[in-house]
Amino acid sequence: MTEPEEPGPKLSTSTGAGAQRPQPFSMIRSFVPADLVTMVNAACGMGAILAMVRYAQGHDATFAWLAFALLPIALVADILDGAVARATKRQSALGADLDSLADVVSFGAAPAVVGFTLGLDGGWDAIILVFFVACGISRLARFNVTAAALSEGTGKVKYYEGTPIPTTLGLVVVLVIAFWRGAVHDSLLGGQLALGPFVLHPLALAFFASGCAMVSTLRIPKP
Repeated sequence: MTEPEEPGPKLSTSTGAGAQRPQPFSMIRSFVPADLVTMVNAACGMGAILAMVRYAQGHDATFAWLAFALLPIALVADILDGAVARATKRQSALGADLDSLADVVSFGAAPAVVGFTLGLDGGWDAIILVFFVACGISRLARFNVTAAALSEGTGKVKYYEGTPIPTTLGLVVVLVIAFWRGAVHDSLLGGQLALGPFVLHPLALAFFASGCAMVSTLRIPKP
């Protein structure tokens, strides 16, 4: 009795010049409408990062406000991609990975860049911001590998383990308020402390707490 063939590209057993190669994966043609919405999420996150870099060059507040506006749009796109997938009943093999990678940009890297640009630029701050992004990446990776088990065979995850990464936009809201009040840079909300060889802004501890919450085992019901 022969075993069933495994799916995927077929490889020739020949070692000669005529050996067949696997068919290339057509990434663009594999995209479905939900994936395009996910890419809007990533584009908004990257746009926010570039806007903050431009703000840092000349402190033109227009670019800071542009960054602040792009991140809520990224959140809307992150919510809508699942709704679009359900409405169209179409999902791609790339969907889950695209969603996680987009979230790393918009809700991990972008908030860290916003914080650093607005004054969380001490040595301890930088270490905390790197830790924060690493926690976001780890949390998304954990979700991807445990989603099947968490769904208990229903196909729908009933709860999150650790806080979802989009909750980091709460930190951005705090920074937006501080920016609006002029409590950034040398007047950063919470002041600063000299600890050993580096400076720590106590506000950075909010990023540390957020990172710890993301990688915790706290169970949060999924809507």
